[in-house]
Amino acid sequence: MYHISFFLICCCMFFLVIPHSKLSTIAATSVDIIDQTCKKCADEFDVISYMVCATSLQAVPVSHVTNLQGLALIAMELALGNATNTLSTIEKLSSNKSFDPFALVCLKDCLQLYSDAITTLRDAVGAFLREDYGTANIWVSAVKEAPTTCEEGFKEKEGEVSPLKNENYNLFQLCDIALCISHLLKYSGSTFLTGCSAT
Repeated sequence: MYHISFFLICCCMFFLVIPHSKLSTIAATSVDIIDQTCKKCADEFDVISYMVCATSLQAVPVSHVTNLQGLALIAMELALGNATNTLSTIEKLSSNKSFDPFALVCLKDCLQLYSDAITTLRDAVGAFLREDYGTANIWVSAVKEAPTTCEEGFKEKEGEVSPLKNENYNLFQLCDIALCISHLLKYSGSTFLTGCSAT
């Protein structure tokens, strides 16, 4: 399970001030917003899994009362949570004496990659909150190198199995989901978003 900070919840609510009279309408359409957003992302980006997108966003309560900007922030926070949890996992695996020297070297490389990724994701969130979406996107794109490089390290030795395969896949997915939603913000006045928003 990914941790969603109280700070992020406040930020997402800031993006969407909800009049009391519209609460029921938003509750009825919130799942549709997530569903349509994830379908759009899966259609436009072959690497994005609809299931990962939908289940990840729907699992976060605040996602049901926010807008597209809030969803992008949530995806970034999910990526940050994934990277933070994976860093802890790598530290535990590094002390496991059952791994051979090659795997331990790979884990050491992954540790540095994920440590850098956490810092970069925090910077990306800060840039996004300043509405500097271009910079945020550049940093989120850079983070994708962490799981890719980490995974490829294990593949350099034939027969070596990465113990971080799922974690690497999930971080890559979450970064792409965040980038896709940020991309969709460019079309905030389009039919796609109009159909998703509360009236």
